[in-house]
Amino acid sequence: MKRSFPAALLSLAVLTSASAVTAKDIRVLIADGPQKAHKFLETTPVLIEILESQPNFTVTHTRSTAEACKDGSYKPNFADFDVVVMNEGFAAPEWPKETQKAFEEFMAKGGGMVSIHAANNCWPDWEEYNKMTGIGGWGGRNEKSGPYLYIDHEGEIIRDTSPGKGGAHGPRHEFEIKVREPEHPIMKGLPLVFKHGPDELYDKLRGPAENVTILATAFSSEEYKGTGRHEPALMTISYGEGRVFHTILGHHTEQIREGSFITTFLRGTEWAATGDVSIPVPEGFPNQEIAPK
Repeated sequence: MKRSFPAALLSLAVLTSASAVTAKDIRVLIADGPQKAHKFLETTPVLIEILESQPNFTVTHTRSTAEACKDGSYKPNFADFDVVVMNEGFAAPEWPKETQKAFEEFMAKGGGMVSIHAANNCWPDWEEYNKMTGIGGWGGRNEKSGPYLYIDHEGEIIRDTSPGKGGAHGPRHEFEIKVREPEHPIMKGLPLVFKHGPDELYDKLRGPAENVTILATAFSSEEYKGTGRHEPALMTISYGEGRVFHTILGHHTEQIREGSFITTFLRGTEWAATGDVSIPVPEGFPNQEIAPK
């Protein structure tokens, strides 16, 4: 049975209904910009459509350009929003320093952020952003960036400081997501194990790894050129008074349309904005049946 949603049926009563959601209106800013390896022009509209399927989300979009970042004119007003969804990636333009500082202040004072897939690749030299994502890959990341973070076969959280590059993945394949924090608001009510993919399973991520809660892991199998260890797949990070939801899932539109991504993304976005979750787990997750509005 498919676990994905047709594009026309993303706004679904089975995901939630106006009466089911009692949270306050949530102002979402989704940020993207030119990048390598990830087709943001195609994925951002799908992310917006998913967010707008919720009656309590109001979505605004901002796109950085190399020119606006270089001349300093890229200045979103983060204070107008509750949560910023990062759909950035490796080689995205570096935000102006003033904009970086404004975003750090927004987060430190209680703002929310969602890091999707390649958003943990960008800006390796922006120290505070790397604290927000907790761990990341590529962009020259190595042992100087911080430890590898994973869970061993005994269930212990490992911070591995051994040398090596940060960031890798094998070929896209289906894999299981194992819930590690079943009582966390984002994960509560989800099956303890569920499938996702085919998708890229990021591994060898490393970074400051501070204030990170690993919500769920995926086993990176050596059969698919992986590490043979349980890699963080869904995480939360605290930054000052701010909240971050970090998902490694969602390489492209096919993966973003999967029920496993949609439900965790929506619940993670609500949590990052409010600290709570009211969006229900759909019946049959992640193989939920769908129906038009």
